[in-house]
Amino acid sequence: MSRIAAAFRKCREKNRKAFIAYLMAGDPNLQETKRRVLLLANAGADIIELGVPFSDPLADGPTIQRAAERALSAGVALKDVINLVKEIRAETSIPLVLMTYENPVYKYGEEKFVKDASAAGADGVIIPDLPPEETAGIIKPARAAKLDTIFLVAPTSTSNRAAKIAAASRGFVYYVSLVGITGSKLEIGEELRDHISYLKTCTATPVAAGFGVSSPQDAKQMAQIADGVIVGSAIVKIFNEQPDKAEDFIKQLREAI
Repeated sequence: MSRIAAAFRKCREKNRKAFIAYLMAGDPNLQETKRRVLLLANAGADIIELGVPFSDPLADGPTIQRAAERALSAGVALKDVINLVKEIRAETSIPLVLMTYENPVYKYGEEKFVKDASAAGADGVIIPDLPPEETAGIIKPARAAKLDTIFLVAPTSTSNRAAKIAAASRGFVYYVSLVGITGSKLEIGEELRDHISYLKTCTATPVAAGFGVSSPQDAKQMAQIADGVIVGSAIVKIFNEQPDKAEDFIKQLREAI
């Protein structure tokens, strides 16, 4: 059983939902990222996504784009993030997921990326601009390396499309809770509830929802319908704008979820 699957099982045993926290690796530097990862782990996060800085993201909103720009200005590249995973893994067993884009992975070499990420201690990978049909160079080596492949289902995905994406996903299915970018305003209505409910009928893999979850109240509502709640922009923002309040905010999210 992977660390991601074990984390979801532990949450079920404790009758709670998984708290998945996102950080941009290298923002403002790699050592501070490591400190924040350990803080998140100690404050109650179940899984941590580490963003790989990229100049042309498709899914990221202004907060995460600015974080990526800061990391890129510091010279952080994919290989540095993989090395950071290795450092973090020496100090915590919390599941780590790399969230990147296909361009850096393609340049690095898909099979080499999978091999190196797994060897460093990464547990999963999310590549938002890589649909399941284009993953021949990723899925096979990822299965062999026991690196979970996590794909995104959009609110606009058809039922057949959602089922296909869910079947290709390991670890968890990432449900994008709104039509937009990270950090957009979230509205939890019947349509969103119906989409997640349908998705959960398609797969035994947990369904985690993200995009737009910016407050403990948002997180609490999302936890009522999804197996896990992903919080990104709000965490990146508070670490950079109000670092002294970050730990309390994270604990509030944990309690809400």
